[in-house]
Amino acid sequence: MNGIPLLDLDTCRARQRRLLERLAAERLDGLVVVSPEHVQYLTGHRWDFRFSPLAAIDATGTALLVCPDKPVERAAADDIRTYEAKWRSTLRNDQREAAAKVLADWLAARPAWRRVGVEFSACPPHVTRRFTAAECIDIEPALWRMRRRKDADELALLRRAIAAAGAMYETARGMLAPGVNELDVFSALQAAAVASCGEMLTGTGNDYACGVRGGPPRDRACVAGELYILDLGPAYRGYFADTSRAIAVDRRPTDVQLAAWRNVCGALELVERIAKPGASCRAIYAEVQAWLAAAPVGTWSSHLGHGIGLWVHETPHLNPHWDDTLEEGDVIAVEPALYAPELGSGLRIENDYLVTATGLENLSPFPLEM
Repeated sequence: MNGIPLLDLDTCRARQRRLLERLAAERLDGLVVVSPEHVQYLTGHRWDFRFSPLAAIDATGTALLVCPDKPVERAAADDIRTYEAKWRSTLRNDQREAAAKVLADWLAARPAWRRVGVEFSACPPHVTRRFTAAECIDIEPALWRMRRRKDADELALLRRAIAAAGAMYETARGMLAPGVNELDVFSALQAAAVASCGEMLTGTGNDYACGVRGGPPRDRACVAGELYILDLGPAYRGYFADTSRAIAVDRRPTDVQLAAWRNVCGALELVERIAKPGASCRAIYAEVQAWLAAAPVGTWSSHLGHGIGLWVHETPHLNPHWDDTLEEGDVIAVEPALYAPELGSGLRIENDYLVTATGLENLSPFPLEM
């Protein structure tokens, strides 16, 4: 973003060292990352979907950053090179090949790599064919594992994203009324988030449809008696918030809706009591499932939550399909819910938490009321 580092460069260097230490058993000669989030995570810089940067690190810790068009002035890299992403302002369609050629030039001055780490889900043949005599090793599991514990520079960006979500809810509470169009709500909430962040967002959030469990905004007016589930996850400089509130369009929730709301709030309080480092995510899920099953109205069968960061769903998973354990440094979104026709579809409340040594810190202490 305009060549300004988005993350602390010393911390990026520390992440590079930690990654190499994690991969030492693989006896790698070097590694290459091409996904925007991993280029940012390791070098401090991010480009949007139109461009194809890459970063490489050899076993000695020497780092290369390949930038589109212009070199950045400061990065967590020893060698900063460029490829031509545009010709006469027209974006090239062969950018990945162009970036890979720059990588090949850098590699030509180094001993041949026999074992190279790449992201199996993202690394294209343009890159891997530079290593025809080498064995490619998947480094994504190590990267995902590292990304669980958020460093201070990452937490700073997450807090900005979550604060933008708070500004969006404040705007929503000031404008929701019968007859308000969902598209107008969406536009006003995006404006609030942009004003909070002071720049364009890198993600807009999740659910903006009224009277249903979720979905994009429609050209439709809100109706009295409906609950509006706003699941807002603005992303600031690549880092995603993920929060939810249910608001009564006419500010007059029914007794049944209030009963469900109290049970969902109780589920959040339950998680806040029992979640701490070492806690089983499956066990937390089971306790919340039992709690919500006793609710007088509504049912629940979705996940309870997940990690957030450079992607909307990261590890750990509060989901019985995974057997994760909470760790200090995790940032998690927790989203209990109840759904039923008599609730006007249903309601979902979601908070973002930092897992600390003693429990959870609520990063999204916005009003919960309907």
